[in-house]
Amino acid sequence: MPRRQPTAKSPTEKGPARPSRRRRIAFDGPQPVPLAGVTISELIDRFLAYVQHERGLAANTQAAYRRDLEAFGDWLGGRNPLAVTIQDLGDFLGDLAARGRARASIARQAATLRSFHAFLQLEGVVADNPAERLVLARRDDTIPGVLNPQQVDRLLDSPSRFTAAGARDRALLELLYATGCRASEVSALRLADLHLEEQFCTCHGKGNKERVVPLGGRARTAIADWLERHRGRFAARAGQTDWLLLSTRGNRLSRMRIWEIVREHAAAAGLPGDISPHTLRHSFATHLVAGGVDLRHVQEMLGHASIATTQRYTHVDSGRLRSVHDQFHPRR
Repeated sequence: MPRRQPTAKSPTEKGPARPSRRRRIAFDGPQPVPLAGVTISELIDRFLAYVQHERGLAANTQAAYRRDLEAFGDWLGGRNPLAVTIQDLGDFLGDLAARGRARASIARQAATLRSFHAFLQLEGVVADNPAERLVLARRDDTIPGVLNPQQVDRLLDSPSRFTAAGARDRALLELLYATGCRASEVSALRLADLHLEEQFCTCHGKGNKERVVPLGGRARTAIADWLERHRGRFAARAGQTDWLLLSTRGNRLSRMRIWEIVREHAAAAGLPGDISPHTLRHSFATHLVAGGVDLRHVQEMLGHASIATTQRYTHVDSGRLRSVHDQFHPRR
């Protein structure tokens, strides 16, 4: 029987399909783990290594990602993290709401889940990103915990004028209210960031973005007193250091310790128990807007990336807006 001759392929006929190549991102950190039996902890470690080495996110942002994802892992309770559905994600966020979590916190958690699952999809660990279909209610624009000027005065007058720790705390509180800086930004201030004669300081916000913030007279006086009379003794306990605010052991004053100091003096001043450094930040912005400062200037001092974030402070002073309307509208 004659041998069958091979036939030429037609122009439209294709050969064997080449295996698809998935895009991967190289980074220094935990090596990829086998998908069989992968745990949520291993996936979180890989994600955090990615945001650290590839995206260069700040340490506080990485810590927030870890807290959010570990909370989600606890909620999963051992279920397969790679089999998560949009229904699972919705149930998790709904559970947070049922437990009284603020809308802003839930929105941040949703953003974390979107970033995490987008990374898993980019890495080829999962085919689809269920989190990209999350739809949340509109962000709550209310401003929590704003103090009136009299309450601010009581809080800022609370620290002792006769002790070194009191001088430090007075400088801290005056800084928070004078600049509107976050606790983490004040904690990170160095001596070189301070320009008392020029009446401003330089702070480093989210994404290490640098901004210049004016310093008022009372803040400069409190800071100068701390620097001239007390800081040197604190610094000597831990060797030379260039941090502006120090603990009693001479170390950098941590963000959490700043929160504790604010709470302690709020209690001593007879103010509500939920006062925080962010309360002073909100009060700073609210009082500036109420005083007629242009919203763009407030945005710059707060370090907001979007004016939309700053605009919520216009909601708290409808009386001033009415007076402006009555003064300038042609048919008042």
